[in-house]
Formats: sequence, structure tokens, C-alpha cells
Amino acid sequence: MSQPPEIEGVTHHWVEARGLRFHYAEAGSGEDVVLCLHGWPQHWYEWRHLMPALAGRHRVLALDLRGFGWSDAPDEGYEKENMADDVFAVLDALGIERVKLVGHDWGGWIGFLMALRKPERVDRFLVLNIVPPWVRTRAVVGHAWRFFYQQLALAPILGYRLHRGGQFIRKVLVGGSTVKSVWSEEELAVFADNLAEPARSMAGVHMYRTFNWREAPAMAKGRYAKAHLEVPTLMVFGEDDFVLRPSMLAGYQRHAPQMRVELVPDTGHFIVDERPELVAERAQEFLA
Repeated sequence: MSQPPEIEGVTHHWVEARGLRFHYAEAGSGEDVVLCLHGWPQHWYEWRHLMPALAGRHRVLALDLRGFGWSDAPDEGYEKENMADDVFAVLDALGIERVKLVGHDWGGWIGFLMALRKPERVDRFLVLNIVPPWVRTRAVVGHAWRFFYQQLALAPILGYRLHRGGQFIRKVLVGGSTVKSVWSEEELAVFADNLAEPARSMAGVHMYRTFNWREAPAMAKGRYAKAHLEVPTLMVFGEDDFVLRPSMLAGYQRHAPQMRVELVPDTGHFIVDERPELVAERAQEFLA
């Protein structure tokens, strides 16, 4: 397996938690810890621009979730609540009680679950281009066709082959971005080549298979209907996101009175890559 890409000022570490070996990248120092959680189809390197921007005032950790990057990729355990338990276990292993949290895509979803379940461990939450777990079915059903990529990603045999082939991941990253010029072939390869490894290809399949077959039905039955978010939260959302539409956020105030939403025009799903300066500016302001 290849080594993690290098960034000046960033070091790489592994920690044992829940019987798995997790990789995290680290920059900066001090007691004020910022934890960054990536989405699919990325890993810690999604935060390559944000980590140096925050390292002057914070200790910044970018964790590879179960199955991604350079963390272990078991055959099971991809329920998002279980993955939130992974993150808490990693923090426990590192002796970190409380963090400022940043999450994008599935990392943002897992961040919501963390903040809902153990708000005492999350000081502030910056969330990027994901809908919250309490999203109403009727807000999504009219856009169900937009989620066709998930059916490809989870399909038996096909989903695995798409992850293994690499071109599917490249098309997702570029196609999901409004500012397509930000992607170099080298950056695309860092993500696509990692997910092409057999165990990680299956992890990508499991992420969506678990969600569509088990978690989404539970949501439709109201699993998070009474969720109440107490943690101060800023959502920065690229409004050109093809799949996750801003209209899906409607009514968030009932669940998250301390959440503020900023819509960013001319920006797609991969806001961290498309608007790194804006994300860094919002993070510096909000997390301070």
C-alpha cells in the first residue's frame, strides 16, 4: 500500500481503537483541537488546504474513517452511528475529551450524530454540504433521481468494479464540482487510487449499501424525527450541489436553533476543494 501524500508541517500517525488501526494526519499544536472528518470518495487529504490554515492557532487532526485512506478496512461496521463510535474511541485513545469538529459529506453526517449523541464532547461544529439526519422524506423524495450514483456504488459486483476502476471516482469528483479547474490529475489519483484497493473498494460499497438498505428506512420511520442539536453549528453549503439541494435543509431551525446556514453560489458538492480560501476563512472565524 502506498504512503500518505506529504504536506509540509503535517505528520502521520496510527492509533488502535475498537480493534482497528486508524490513521490520522496532524498539524499544529496546543490544547485546542480541531477534528476534520472527510466524506466519500475522499480521505484525510481532502483537508490539505485547511490544515495549514488552522495549524497556527489549533492542533488539527484529519482522521481517515473506517475503510478509507490509510485506516483499516474491515468487512463490516459501516453503520454511521457505529462509525461515530469509532471516532469517539479514537479520541479516547488519544486522550482528547472535547473537539471543534469539521465535517463534509459523510464526515458531516457522522459529525451530526456525534454532536447529537454526546454534545459535551463537541465544542463547535462546522459542517459542509450534507443534509442533517432529521431531513424529511418528503423533502428528498422529489429529488430521488439525483441519488442514482448511490445505486451504482452499492450494486453487487458493479459497485466494486466501479470503485476498483478509478474512472468512476474521478468522474464523481469532477462532475460533482462546479469549479472543475481545481482538480489536477495528481489530486484525483490520490483519491481514486486509494479507493481502487480491494478492501477500500468494498468499504465504498458498504457505505452506501448500509445506508440504503438499513439506515435510510430507519430514518423514514422517524429515527431522528425528534433530534435536537445543542452544539453551535455553522453549515456552509455550495448551492450548486447537484444531489443535495438547499431546499432539503428547510425547517432545520426546529431541530437546531443554534445552527446558521450560509449558501455559497457557484459552488458544487466538493466545497472544500472548490473554495478552500472561503472554507478556511469561515473555519478560522467560527472555530475561534
